[in-house]
Formats: sequence, C-alpha cells, structure tokens
Amino acid sequence: MAPVLSGLDVLCRRLPALLRGRRVGLLCHQASVTRDLEQAAEAIGGLRGARLRCLFAPEHGLAGAAQDHAAVGGERDALRGIAVHSLYGRRLAPDPRMLTGLDALVVDLQDVGARYYTFVWTLALAMRACADAGVPVIVLDRPNPLGGERMEGNLPDPRFASFVGLYPLPARHGMTIAELAAYLNETHALGCDLTVVPMQGWRRAMRWEDTGLPWVPPSPNMPAPDTARVYPGGCLIEGTNLSEGRGTTRPFECCGAPFLDGSALARALGRRGLPGLRFRPIAFEPTFHKWKGRRCGGVQVHVTDAERFRPFATYLALIIEARRQAPRHFRWRRPPYEFERRRLPIDLLCGGDGIRRAIERGGSLARLEATWRPELARFARARRPYLLYS
Repeated sequence: MAPVLSGLDVLCRRLPALLRGRRVGLLCHQASVTRDLEQAAEAIGGLRGARLRCLFAPEHGLAGAAQDHAAVGGERDALRGIAVHSLYGRRLAPDPRMLTGLDALVVDLQDVGARYYTFVWTLALAMRACADAGVPVIVLDRPNPLGGERMEGNLPDPRFASFVGLYPLPARHGMTIAELAAYLNETHALGCDLTVVPMQGWRRAMRWEDTGLPWVPPSPNMPAPDTARVYPGGCLIEGTNLSEGRGTTRPFECCGAPFLDGSALARALGRRGLPGLRFRPIAFEPTFHKWKGRRCGGVQVHVTDAERFRPFATYLALIIEARRQAPRHFRWRRPPYEFERRRLPIDLLCGGDGIRRAIERGGSLARLEATWRPELARFARARRPYLLYS
C-alpha cells in the first residue's frame, strides 16, 4: 500500500508552483508537519518562490502550549522574524489589517473529527474574513483520525451556535478538514475563493494507525489517537462538574469526581451493554483543572472495537449514570464557556437544550438516539457531494 501523504506533503512534493510568486499567510499549529516531521512553516517557507509573510495560530497557540479556553496573544516568530497572529482570544478571525498584502492564506490544521474541536470554526471564520478581503484560501487536507465513514450525534439548533458549533454538524461528522471547508463554503455561503489540496493514499475506512503518519498532539490534552477516538463523547464531560481527566495522562478516557464510586459506576454502565468498549473502575488525582489534588472515583473507557464504539452515546450514558448515582452532588457546569456567558456549556456542546432536558426528565438513551437518526440521514446526503475519498 502506498504511503499516505498529507496535503502539505502533496503541496511540497507535487504542487510547489501553487505558491510561486505569492505572498502567503499560514494558519497552522504544532501538528502541521510533513511525514518527516518538518514544520509547515519551514516546509512552505523553503519552497522556491513562495514568500511567507505571517503566521496565524488557532486555540492553544502556534506551539500548542496553552491549555483549553486560555486566550492566546500575538507574538513574533523568532526564527523567521514574522508576525504570529492569534485567532483565539480577543479576536477569533483575521481582521483586514492582518490580511493586507497577502495573495493567499494557506491553512494546515490537524482536526480530530468532532464538532466541538475549535479548529474547524477558526477555519470557517478565516474563510469568511478572507472572502471579505478578497484573499484566496488554500486548505491542505489531513486525515480524520476517526476515519471518514461513521457519523454520530444530533445536529445542533442554529440558535445555540457557538465556538464549539458555529454551523450544524453532528458530534462525529466523518469528514476531513478540507471536505468540511468545501461543505461549509457552499452550504453556508461563506463566499470564499477556495482551493483544496487533497491527500494522497487516504481512504475513508482508515484509522490513524493505518496512515503511517506521525501523531503530533494537536492540543495539550490530545496526546494520542486513542484520545481522539473517545473525544466526540468525552468532551461532553466538560459540560458537567465531573473531571474529564485533564491533569491525568489519559484525558477524556478517564472521568470521575470525588463523590463517585468507580466500581458501582462501572457496573451500572456495564449493564447497559454498550458496544465496542469496557468500563474499568479507577481512582485518580488530577494535577490541574477540575478537582485538582482531590482523589476522584470514576471509570476509564477502554475501546475494544473501534468500528462498533459509539462515543457520543457512551458518554451520554456515563453522564446519566453519574447523575443517577450522585444526584445531590452532580451539577451541570456553569458559564462562561467558549466566549458564551449565558447558555449552559452542556447545551452548547449538545447544540441545544433538548438532550439535557431529556436527561433531567429521566429519558432513555435509546429514545435520544432515535431522535437524531433522521438528522444524520439528512446530513449524510448533504455531505456526499463534498467527499473527496472513497
């Protein structure tokens, strides 16, 4: 099987003329690397005739050092002596001044296949800003670590749009970042002059381990492909007072709180017969974030069959059982969250208040899943024209 080449590798090996003579801005982060682990800024800056003028950084900053929800300021790239504009903090999109003098904005971001991961929304806002400024956008594609076949979860209500869901996508959408760029550009009239550089050798059935590409954490709490695998469900824990495992070596796989009995929780979840995983009772002490320094009881989610595993449903079940076990202590996290100061974080993550209200009423997981199946079917049809790979 031929090796998978990212869009960055394809650009550098096959299409260097695309940037020849052009003044370029680059939206990237630490996971924007070639197969040989050369940073995108170095690779593109080294292309003959390409003039790299500035860098743009998403959440967590160019080096990926900032923690979740931490505003990142602008800086200068010491190696190249060019500006690094932050797109997470005081502003979420480039302003016209940042785009002045650019002939193109190149985007190379490693997404993880979940609606809440903010990089795709940084891309969407940058595309709209570039459309207004008359600057073409070139998106270099990268694998979806979860593959490109399976989808899961509801489609958000537009009234609950936020930086964890600006436009309606399922929690697990099964698209690459370039496919999403084309889909959002057309279906939401972003008006962007868009060019996509596809990958070579990637197939929708591939998991990350099948690509042969090196994994570089795209954010501080995404240390491994295993983390990405659970994230479309694990991120829901951010909307509660449970620890989602930040401050441990297995974020989003480990969840708990001081008021939970991990063994009882694992038994209750095990009785649900959810496919593709096992729940292991654990105790842990987060070194930072929620319940820092406190001993937490909880579970670790071990994925045993990635094809059958349903992360969104799995973590909704975890929330339901944790709330049932400790009704006096379980709480929904309060705002602010991702620049939103009114709505509950769980409602932003779920794209509406319907799931939370159903949980509070004691509604069943099966009934919840049934409500979003028609939505998923419609989305599957809508995305089909934008899929680049078989």
